[in-house]
Amino acid sequence: METLASPEGRLGQNILWFARALRKAGLPIGSGRVIDAIRAVEAAGFTSREDFYWTLHACFVSRPEHRAVFAQVFRLYWRDPQFLEHMMSLLLPQLRGLQEDRPPEPAEKRAAEALLDGAARPEQREEAGEESLIEIDAAETVSEEERLKRLDFEQMSTSEIEAAKRMLSRLTLPVPPIASRRVVAAVSGSRPDLRRTLRLALRQGGEVAAIARRRPTERWPNLVVLCDISGSMSRYSRLVLHFVHAVANRKGQGWARVHAFTFGTRLTDITRHLRTRDVDAALAAAGAEAQDWSGGTRIGECLHVFNRDWSRRVLGQGAVVLLITDGLDRGAPEALAREMERLHLSTRRLIWLNPLLRWDGFAPRAAGIRAMLPHVDSLRAAHSVASLDALAEALSRPEGRRR
Repeated sequence: METLASPEGRLGQNILWFARALRKAGLPIGSGRVIDAIRAVEAAGFTSREDFYWTLHACFVSRPEHRAVFAQVFRLYWRDPQFLEHMMSLLLPQLRGLQEDRPPEPAEKRAAEALLDGAARPEQREEAGEESLIEIDAAETVSEEERLKRLDFEQMSTSEIEAAKRMLSRLTLPVPPIASRRVVAAVSGSRPDLRRTLRLALRQGGEVAAIARRRPTERWPNLVVLCDISGSMSRYSRLVLHFVHAVANRKGQGWARVHAFTFGTRLTDITRHLRTRDVDAALAAAGAEAQDWSGGTRIGECLHVFNRDWSRRVLGQGAVVLLITDGLDRGAPEALAREMERLHLSTRRLIWLNPLLRWDGFAPRAAGIRAMLPHVDSLRAAHSVASLDALAEALSRPEGRRR
């Protein structure tokens, strides 16, 4: 008798492909959950699409932020008869037709990317008798990508911004570990361990046969991001936060923890929103909490709040700070310089990312910029994908370390 769990079961096989698509979209699904889902469908049965949806939902969704991704993948995988064309239209904006008038729903692009990346359903395509051949001329792909990497965020079209977001999601921000004061026993350590040497000697009747050694341990620093979301920084801030979200959610990159704050007229902690796996949902939640998007700028006052309320909590153990702002502040330069000095002294490295550096004739003429400039370790541009990609070089240079 053929069952859903048997290799011949067509529905069971499709549930397996569906689970793989969900996994590529970011949901933590192992083989155990797939078996549970097949058994659940087999035991509960279904008389409508809604029953089938909620049975799989109960097996595969364990966190609130997974609901939107599950809904989009389910819709594309189990219902849309032209899902491939629809997904291609999402990933290639230049091929869009009527769907271009409809903005993509949350997690829709992520679901499309997951289904196109190895989760296609060849059996269903064969049954439908459809035979399609897609030819793509990639001769100018590299040059187009290079052009896009160096294009100013402010000059990008809507489709170019979407492409830039995908490139930013693949960027890395590696950082070397820093030496800790703690030491551990090591056979070839650089320091002698006199206490362990004496203990070993006591076990051998007081004779010192060998000198025990130890070495210092290493640990990873925290990354703290302070991002200006005022009107002059609006376009740059959104794309830089895409990059920060990718850094915060990439495992094994080296950072112990990533803290993120936005500021314009007030300081807002968005760290918990960046932990959401879906970048669209994460930035939407961050935007809802930060009420001062595209408003004015009070850099000095916001840094004062950060130094007073957050500095001791997040800047310990050699944190690196990325300060993302154009420095155009109308407050008192003396107060701004005082807060910058305090921030600088509390960090291991303070890197200022300023999109104004895209101009060849840039000069620190504004009072706010002149007040901030003496208190940073590095000043870099942040107006393109290439400028953010080069940030890794700044973090790895040893001459930027102060202590």
